[in-house]
Order: sequence, then structure tokens, then C-alpha cells
Amino acid sequence: MAKKEFKAESKRLLDIMIHSIYSQKEVFIRELISNASDAIDKIYYQALTDDSMNFDKENYYIEVIPDKETRTLTIRDTGIGMTKEEMESNLGTIAKSGSLAFKKENEIEDGHDIIGQFGVGFYAAFMVADVVTVRSRSLGSGEAYKWESEGEDGYTIDPDTKAEVGTEIILKMKANTEEEDYDQYLEEERLQGIIKKYSDFIRYPIKMTITKSKPKEDSEEYADFKEEETINSMVPIWRKNKDELEDEDYENFYKEKHYGFDNPLKHIHTRVDGNIRYDAILYIPETAPYDYYSTEYEKGLELYANGVLIMDKCADLLPDYFSFVKGMVDSEDLSLNISREMLQHDRQLQLIAKNINKKIKQALKKLLQDEPETYGKFYNAFGRQLKYGVYSEFGANKETLQDLLLFYSSIKKKLVSLSDYVSRMPEDQKYIYYAAGESNERIEKLPQTEMVADKGYEILYFTDEIDEFAIKMINEYKEKEFRSVSSGDLGIDTEEEDNKAKMEEDEHQDMFKEMKDLLSGKVTNVKVSKRLKSHPVCLSTDGQISLEMEKVLQSMPNNQNVKADKILEINKDHAVYDALKTAYDNDQEKFGLYTSLLYNQALLIEGLPVADPVDFTNDICKIMA
Repeated sequence: MAKKEFKAESKRLLDIMIHSIYSQKEVFIRELISNASDAIDKIYYQALTDDSMNFDKENYYIEVIPDKETRTLTIRDTGIGMTKEEMESNLGTIAKSGSLAFKKENEIEDGHDIIGQFGVGFYAAFMVADVVTVRSRSLGSGEAYKWESEGEDGYTIDPDTKAEVGTEIILKMKANTEEEDYDQYLEEERLQGIIKKYSDFIRYPIKMTITKSKPKEDSEEYADFKEEETINSMVPIWRKNKDELEDEDYENFYKEKHYGFDNPLKHIHTRVDGNIRYDAILYIPETAPYDYYSTEYEKGLELYANGVLIMDKCADLLPDYFSFVKGMVDSEDLSLNISREMLQHDRQLQLIAKNINKKIKQALKKLLQDEPETYGKFYNAFGRQLKYGVYSEFGANKETLQDLLLFYSSIKKKLVSLSDYVSRMPEDQKYIYYAAGESNERIEKLPQTEMVADKGYEILYFTDEIDEFAIKMINEYKEKEFRSVSSGDLGIDTEEEDNKAKMEEDEHQDMFKEMKDLLSGKVTNVKVSKRLKSHPVCLSTDGQISLEMEKVLQSMPNNQNVKADKILEINKDHAVYDALKTAYDNDQEKFGLYTSLLYNQALLIEGLPVADPVDFTNDICKIMA
């Protein structure tokens, strides 16, 4: 038959299909297998309404046949086939979907959904093939036809001798180039990998004849032999009932999908039938990937549309704070774009993501309540990410995450939740107290903790640089405000203590003013401390920036030199204070020396750098002399 031309708009679309639509050439196999699955589905649907038809699933399969000698790849199915008119309509007009038309004509709404919707997936074959041949015989027809095309120039349709009902697509592969290796699609192992990746859960067997080896009799040599194998799993684990599955099944799936090299701490298997239908299996890993806290890490869940892999990592399904979650989502209701790689509308995805977010939080809360030791393992790996989640977006996610946070307790000597802390608070305790530092050991020694600890109040230890920033976003928990032990006002002073401190400051106000002047630009005030018991001096802060926050901000590149408003506090009951008063009355030079030493001592206690170490050591030598 004479060659027919594609319509003008079809020619343009074909050019786009070949060069622009798909991000990876390997997906042509996914598209052709999905079309083959649709062709078998159409027989299944006819059998539902035609009592004379017997749909025996064993007779329906898809076959993939690579031939290196002829450089052809054949994909054959035992589906419904096509008439000459259907070839003309479905293959001669690009983006005319026979599957979608069949679905509408038959008013198909059940869960056994047809995959193809756009009628474009078939043309992905031209990304890898110079010539595409389609041989097909339709169910109930005694005639077969062959459609053939070399691409944009057009196509021919001729009678064919195909005896069996079904369709056979033969791809004459392009010649290799420096940039592209087309021979890879003729390699058995490569084909198996692509089929497993994209089409593992197609509901019909995908068969291939595989070359294998076995030892020869009475010889150390091996002989090759051919054996037909079914490549795909067909029934996905997520479509099985939960009571059919054991923990081992979920763990095996985790490993088969290469979600991680560890064992998952928790799995979540959920099925939703509502405004949008989907199945999901989610995993909480035990350990963080080596690149988790780096820019190289990519979050996302595998996204399937009716059992066919669409995206390896769909980032939109997970918020950043749950980016550690691994797993997959399969939905029949997604609106995909023409390449079946991206979503056209994100409303469905947003609904799924919202539900998944709730499920993950519920699972983590239950893990914390029922298996605190296991939750501790998870938190050691991913707790910092939860805290970043609280801090990011100006605290928009704090309500979601605050119940999942853990901090080391001064009393319990282990990680505790905020809820646990509040449940133990005495009635007279106004605030949730915390102390920030490089380690639990250093925080234990901070002078600022003395008074709070002396009252018997529990202190949360913040050792991550993000901790205090996150807590500033939460601000209060169960109507209890957070308060740093370095805060200017701890809210635990008695009236008697306040009066004593005020009387001391009033009596020696000139001395405190002189110290403040000597430390101008370094501290905003010098005062009598109400928090110190045994230590001579400490720094407290006034305002939103704490001493630890200053350290973090100063360590950042292009920092804006943000500093805390520091207050130097002196312990009036310490011998140093008496020496300070004596020096002020009798030796101004020594008084200046003492003031400088006390300030630098307070800096060192906090782990802050001394501005001039040489001056500091010289000052010590002067005291010793």
C-alpha cells in the first residue's frame, strides 16, 4: 500500500515525542508494555459482559524478545488486537487513545483500570528505533494487518499473515552513536532491570527467554541453555490484605526496592478509598543515609499509576521534615501529563501528601508511646530533621512536630519528650527551663544552672545548634513558656532575694557603673547575680538572641555580626566579690584588671572566644606577680 502521511499536527507532535517529551529513553519499554496490558484488559472487560467468552488468565501474557543478530526488539501480547480501521485511527493519528475511547464506551469505572489514556506512549518507540512495525489481528476477525513507519515521513498499512489474535510490535533499533548506546536495549539483563523497575506490577505475566548456564556432565566447563521466565511480580505487595503479610514480607520488599541498606524500624501500610484512591507502603529507616544532611540527598516516594512506575522520587509527597521516609504510593486517580512522567494537576497529589503526612505523624507518636527505645534509635538518626522542620517556614509546622521532639533531661539523664517534662513540673514552676551548650557534660558545669537545679526544677539540655532556634519558634508548650537558664529573668526569685540584690546594687552602684563603662560595647549591664551559688561570675542575656545562638550565627558564612545583649553577673557571696570591692576602693588599676579578668572568665565558661588572648594571659601574669 502507498505510504500515508501523518496529519500536520501529528507530525509536529511526533517530533516533540521523539526529542522532548520523555526524560529517559528507557521508558519506551514501560509504554509499550502498558499498552500491551491494556490490550489484554480489553478482552477481560468484554468477558465480563459476554457469557460466551471464557477469560482464562493463564492464556494472556506479554512477551519481550530481543534479537541481537537482527538488532530488533519485539514486544508481543495476546490481547484484543486491532482491525485495519483501528490501526488507522489509533496509530495514524497521534494522541488518539484507543484505550481511553474503549474505557468511555464501556463506562468502565471499577478498580481494574486501563493504563493508557493519551495514545502517545506507543510513539516513544521512535526514540530508539529507525523502523517500527506493528502486526495485529483483532479478536473475532479473520484478517491481520501490518502497520509500519520510519517516523515523521508517514506509515503504511498492509494485509498480514499473523495467525494468532493479539499484537506484535517490532523495533528495528537505531545505530549506536558516541552519545547513545541502543544495543543496551537488546541485552537480557538490561531489559530485565527496566521491566522490574517500571512494570514489575503489571497484572499479566511478562515473559522473556533468558540465557543461562549449567555445568557440563563430567566437566568443569559450562553450557548455555535457554529458559523462559516470568520477569514481573504481577501482584504488588500493597494490594494484598495486611493479614496475609508478615513483617518479613515488608522487610523483603524494602530490600528488593533498595530503599536502604538497613532494616526499617517501622512500616506503614495504608489503603484509602475516598475522594482519591491510593495504596501506600511507607518505611521509617533505622539509620540515616551517608548524604542525608547534605544538598546531594533527594527526598521522595516512588509514585505508581495503576501499578506502573511514574516517578522514582516524587518529592511533592513528603514535607522536608519527613524527608527520611521511604516507600511508594500507587493511585488510579492521578492526572498525568502526556509523557506519563509528571502530574498535570497537583490537587490529587496534595490530598495524598496531606493524608500521608498525618499517617507518618501518627506512626511516630505511636512508636514513641509504645516503643520508646526504638523511637530513640530513630530520633538519634533523624531528630535533627524534625527540629529543622519546626524552625523552617517561620514555625508553620510546630504543631505537627513538637510532640515528636526529645531533649536530654537533667533529672532523668536520658532523652524525654516535652509532654513528659510538663507532666513532671511542680505546681509552682512557671517555665520550661533549658540550657544550651556543646555537650551534656559542659552544660552540667554551667554556673547558670545552679539556681534552677537548686530549686529542684528539671532542665532540658540543648546540644544541637538548631535546638534553641526551634524552641524560639515553639515559644510555649501546653501554655508553659520556654525559658533559658541564661535568661535575665528566671522567674524564680523570692521577694527577699530581689530586695537583697537591689540593696547591694544600690549600695555599690558607682562600682557597677564603672565596670559597665570599662566593658562598654561588650556588655549592656553589670549586676548582682541572683542565680549563682558557688561560681563567682557568669553571663546572662537580655533579648531574643542567646549566647549559644550568637555562636551559631557568628559561625555562619557572611554573618551579620549579630550578638547577644550580654549581662555580666557577679556573685555577691563569693570571695572574689570582696576582692573586687576592695580594689575599687583602693586600687583603680587593679579594679580594671579584675573587671577584665571576670569578663573573660565568663566568656570562657560559655565557650565564647576571648577577644585578645595575649592581653588575657598578661592579665593573669599581673595577678600572679
